[in-house]
Amino acid sequence: MEEKWAHRADLAEAAINDRHARRVWGIPKTNLCVVCWPPTTRDNLFQHWHYWWQAHYLDCLVDAAHRRNTRLRQQRIKDTQRGIRIRNLRSWKHNRYYDDKAWLALAAHRAGLLRRQRFAKGLKALESDIMRGIDSLTGVLPWRTNETFYNVPTNGPAAIMMARIGELTQAKELTDWVFDNLIDDRGLVMDGIRLRMHGPEVVKDIHPYCQGVMIGACLEIAERLREQSGVDSHADFDSVEGAEQASPVMTYITQLRQLVQAVASEMATPAGVIDWQTGGGDGGLFKGILVRYLAEVAVRLPADTRLNRATKKLAARLVLASASSVWNHRLEVDGLPVFAADWTQDAKLPRNTGPVGSSIAGAVTSSQVPERDLSVQLSGWMLMEAAAKVAKVTERVDSEISPR
Repeated sequence: MEEKWAHRADLAEAAINDRHARRVWGIPKTNLCVVCWPPTTRDNLFQHWHYWWQAHYLDCLVDAAHRRNTRLRQQRIKDTQRGIRIRNLRSWKHNRYYDDKAWLALAAHRAGLLRRQRFAKGLKALESDIMRGIDSLTGVLPWRTNETFYNVPTNGPAAIMMARIGELTQAKELTDWVFDNLIDDRGLVMDGIRLRMHGPEVVKDIHPYCQGVMIGACLEIAERLREQSGVDSHADFDSVEGAEQASPVMTYITQLRQLVQAVASEMATPAGVIDWQTGGGDGGLFKGILVRYLAEVAVRLPADTRLNRATKKLAARLVLASASSVWNHRLEVDGLPVFAADWTQDAKLPRNTGPVGSSIAGAVTSSQVPERDLSVQLSGWMLMEAAAKVAKVTERVDSEISPR
């Protein structure tokens, strides 16, 4: 199974790099993805390039390098980081949107670890810029500068970033704010809070990536708390002594488990396929981000309690069922996959006609055929990488979740 999903991830990678990857304005040792395929002339010139889409492209490149690290993959990661900086016209941190910057910080941090911190200087400036953006009134990050909208797509990835770089107190504050204010009656994470003249107004929209980033934040925080407290990752938390040791950890583990269950109940088919409709444009990335963090749960959540073992099994099922569905519904063009925007339906063939996505009020709309958008294809690649990661440890996961 591992080889099957690794091969499919390789094909997804090849499809993106073959159809979308280009030098930036012909400059050597640069790389970015055009935002649609077939591309328009303006897209080939990177008039549109969508900063946060490129961050997820970088994250997928790192995923592929983790599976099998090659010189070509290392060079493409390096060229992509340089391409982002050049196309951004200034440093990485030149951006009004804190969610965009948080996504790039996460991807660049992973790339830095893979490449032994060769881009640490630019990354540190980006992380510091995000930290300085925290609003003194609310204690969390706004969506963008001079904004009174505070949302999960910003604070979720920022919390993951902060936990990973050792800013644990701040990571907890962002995460706690979400769980204190933005969980609906189904147990799902809502979009955010907008401050109005008459008071705070909850934006109740539900998006798959909001669930994903909060699952990821809880997992990262729980791991850091374990490390700080010296709790053994294989400790028996069902015992009285273990529960007392782990009470701060278990706050976040419990939230994580409840979110995974809510996703399975509300966002997936009975067979476990994520079927929440997101279309193309920015929405094309939403399901891919969710399965990225479901895979992290399947692989990294300690199997120290019965509930944790059940959660690992459920997360793995959601990833693998979704990946199987998307693979079975793919199109093939020149031997490479085109993934569907709807993970339960056949992919539609992108064509060089009709409108492509455009930026409106800070968000990118879908192309007429969503499959034309880079975001949709990146989501499919993320899903294949997630499946490869889960499949690699399936035998170990199965042994951990079996009754003791």
